[in-house]
Amino acid sequence: MPRSTAKTKSTAKKTAGTSAKTTAKDIRAKVLEYISRQKNNTFNYRQVAYAIDEDTPAAHRTIALQLAELAFDGDLLEVSPGKYKAPQRGSVSTGTFVRRSNGKNSVVTDEDGESIFVAERNSMHALNGDKVRVIVAANRRGVETEAEVVEILEQKEQTFIGTLRVEKQFGVLVTDSKFLATDIIIPRGKLRGGKTGDKAVARITSWPDEEKNPRGEVIDILGKTGENTTEMHAILAEFGLPYRYPANVEEAANHIDAGITPDEIARRIDMREVTTFTIDPRDAKDFDDALSIRTLPNGNYEVGVHIADVTHYVQPDTIIDREAQNRATSVYLVDRTIPMLPERLSNGICSLRPDEEKLTFSVIFEMDAAARVVGSQIARTVTRSDRRFTYEEAQQVIETGQGDYSTEILALDSLAKTLRKQRFAEGAVEFERAEVRFEIDATGHPVSVYFKESKDANKLIEEFMLLANKTVATFVGQPRGGRKPKAFVYRVHDMPDPGKLADLSKIARTFGFKVKESGTSRDVNRSINRMLSDVRGRGEENFLSTLAIRSMAKAVYSTQNIGHYGLAFDYYTHFTSPIRRYPDMMVHRLLERYLHGGRSVNVQKLEDQCKHSSEMEQLAANAERSSIKYKQVEYMGDHMGEVYSGVISGVTEWGLYVELDDNMCEGLVPVRELADDYYDFDEKNYCLIGRRNNVRYRLGDNVRVQVARASLEKRQLDFVLIDDRGRRPGEDTLGHDVTARQALARKGSARKTAQHNGARHKRTRNRR
Repeated sequence: MPRSTAKTKSTAKKTAGTSAKTTAKDIRAKVLEYISRQKNNTFNYRQVAYAIDEDTPAAHRTIALQLAELAFDGDLLEVSPGKYKAPQRGSVSTGTFVRRSNGKNSVVTDEDGESIFVAERNSMHALNGDKVRVIVAANRRGVETEAEVVEILEQKEQTFIGTLRVEKQFGVLVTDSKFLATDIIIPRGKLRGGKTGDKAVARITSWPDEEKNPRGEVIDILGKTGENTTEMHAILAEFGLPYRYPANVEEAANHIDAGITPDEIARRIDMREVTTFTIDPRDAKDFDDALSIRTLPNGNYEVGVHIADVTHYVQPDTIIDREAQNRATSVYLVDRTIPMLPERLSNGICSLRPDEEKLTFSVIFEMDAAARVVGSQIARTVTRSDRRFTYEEAQQVIETGQGDYSTEILALDSLAKTLRKQRFAEGAVEFERAEVRFEIDATGHPVSVYFKESKDANKLIEEFMLLANKTVATFVGQPRGGRKPKAFVYRVHDMPDPGKLADLSKIARTFGFKVKESGTSRDVNRSINRMLSDVRGRGEENFLSTLAIRSMAKAVYSTQNIGHYGLAFDYYTHFTSPIRRYPDMMVHRLLERYLHGGRSVNVQKLEDQCKHSSEMEQLAANAERSSIKYKQVEYMGDHMGEVYSGVISGVTEWGLYVELDDNMCEGLVPVRELADDYYDFDEKNYCLIGRRNNVRYRLGDNVRVQVARASLEKRQLDFVLIDDRGRRPGEDTLGHDVTARQALARKGSARKTAQHNGARHKRTRNRR
């Protein structure tokens, strides 16, 4: 359903009868478009009127006035009375519209990716993500470049989340969106039974030019605002992610035969008698990887990395496969998992649960005691897990040398540590950061915070999964016998942004550390690792480690292999998690095809799937962070007024983000709360600098803050800075604001300036 009855400003009917109905705004758009095509030609209002087919007396008056206004504003040159030309030509461009609830809309042009401001009055009510055609105004010295939307070329399908307020005649969706400043009017017949206080998902159906608020319809009711499941589903809906599983897909999964026939076992390598176990988080239910180990007669180890054979059960282009491909990934929120596959598959048939025979896809290594890979084999197998370990249980075995399968775990741990040491020697980047987790009560309310840290047991699993992924990618990407590589799914990671790397190198030097900004990736990464190691425990650790992370590119899926910079691998893919990642399923199918001599698949189709998977991965990560933020705000809402120590984790023109040491919750210190001075944002050096007192607040600085506000609606925590005596910036020892008189003086001065500007504006209007 179209959102607006005024999709374009350039499609007015050409008859005199309808020309009278054309608005001045429509004519202005056509005038600007005409001007943009004139190069160095001169023109008058009659020529313009004739050219745009608005040749009526009323249109003549409108066009003449608009040309005069454009000349007065400096957008046109009046070369002689009534004759005009453009001094610096504006241009017509296309791009993607970016809408913001604070009114700072913009368009990102297709031509060069430039972001150009679009005032609301010139937006045609385009929504975030719409493809638009704009006229970019001529540049003027000292004035921000602006654009005006003249046509919405392609409307992006999108929904909005909010809370319903139902009136007698209609309903209103009070939106939570940062992309929409106005509420949506919902006719009573389009409420889907929603009541006041319900959290709902709606879409816009129309937004006429003359109306401030769009019209829409409810497409789903999530539940009562504030309830835990409602809010978690709202987060998923906000990012366009599914929050329930389709019944027909669940039904299809229920009809899958889980049996393992003798014929199927005969086609595979039987490894059921080899010691095998899983090591996973304590709350995991989908076990998609297991390790096996045994000693060979020659004294080497045979290590098997066994992965759930999902694609044996999920055939291409079935209803289950299409749903998995669309989702592309499981989503892990604070208190729940939204699986990519139906639960019967993810937690049942495919999950490598102990004491159950399972079909697996494996990479089997022969390794010597120095962790050198003597040989490897990629094959479909049948396995049986002997034990399910949590990370904590495996860690205890590593630390004490005691427990179930201690010999096997200690051997794997030794090999993993050697692999890890070799990987960093080759130039891999070493980032280690604890993750925040919450203990949740029965209602979903967070009652405590704990940190998830990567220990030896985690690193053991990580190293063997990395080795398997690398081996699979190398097998396809570097075939033997000089054959041409076939199309494949790679996990690639580009070089760091040169500008960000240069900034990191420059700032690191001020602390006495040397980070290479050029040279081989191995040399650059070694210098980063050296800095991260040397800075550990020092005051600037947070600052420099955060900058190092931000200098890195994002890893994505692609058919074009450029290697994985962060891991220092020439070939890398994702093979080890097909229960929760669709690219791993793609890799399994390609492997099976190529192992049996199949031809290469269509590269473009594969690349499209890679791009979709990368985009969905990013959305899932955003949703996960949003759910963590919601629980942080909910948790800190129980601690209003309390004082914490923290570190500045972000610096912007609107304030400082501070991460608390005790629980890693992050909140904002708005710049308005820094009342002791005016602060300027130094973007290059990541700090706010006081104009008068030269006080600097820099990324990584240690500070003390008090919890001031906790808004669940905005998912925002607000802090205020506190000194050692419990005072805010700008307070004297009695708690009074020492800048109060300055603020009053500024207020009075601002009032006088506004009055002066108002009078000036009135005089200007009269001159026009």
